[in-house]
Amino acid sequence: MERVVRHFEEELATLQERLLAMGGLAEERVREAVHGLSRREPDVVARVLVGDEPVNDLHIEIDDRCFKLLALHQPMAADLRVIVAAVKINTDLERVGDLAVNIAEASQRYLQHAPVKPLIDIPRMGEIAQTMLRDSLDAFVRRDIELAEAVLAEDDKLDALKTQIFRELLTYMLQDAATIEAALDLILVSRHLERIGDHATNIAEDVIFMVSARDVRHQGGDAASAQG
Repeated sequence: MERVVRHFEEELATLQERLLAMGGLAEERVREAVHGLSRREPDVVARVLVGDEPVNDLHIEIDDRCFKLLALHQPMAADLRVIVAAVKINTDLERVGDLAVNIAEASQRYLQHAPVKPLIDIPRMGEIAQTMLRDSLDAFVRRDIELAEAVLAEDDKLDALKTQIFRELLTYMLQDAATIEAALDLILVSRHLERIGDHATNIAEDVIFMVSARDVRHQGGDAASAQG
């Protein structure tokens, strides 16, 4: 029995390591996509567009590890919450990888045009989104509810920056129709970065549930969205 318990704990530790590896890959791809856009480096952007395979491979591997743990050990209570959280976090990280590709695609189009404006808020959004992602995964590893709650609080900053970017770019588009195509790509990038923050928020919410069995999803939202 002791051997079985030890094996289960070792498998959980490996699962955690693989999730952190996937988080690191996803974060790096976001960083490269934003860097390539803000520094106008098409080669960096192109690397993001063709580098999705390692994230996808890890996504499949981690799901497989989770399902084997569920099938072979039939964990209860806290251990079950850890594995269920890992399945959900894995999905969020895979989607972050997809959003990095979306950012790279919009960036590639944008770089074919003259710059609309100096990019200040988009790099800031990128930094906030990456920090949220990193902190949410740290909270998972450390079972740290306070850090997870701090991630939730950061989401408002991303929302505010996205709105600010939209308003500013709308002004450019109204003043000069020639900027519309490029400005729309920047608006898309800001929306993708906001979605990355949403996925980091999902992870933080999963951590809170995993540690405390407390469901904080939809708090502060209206009843209709909570039920939908």
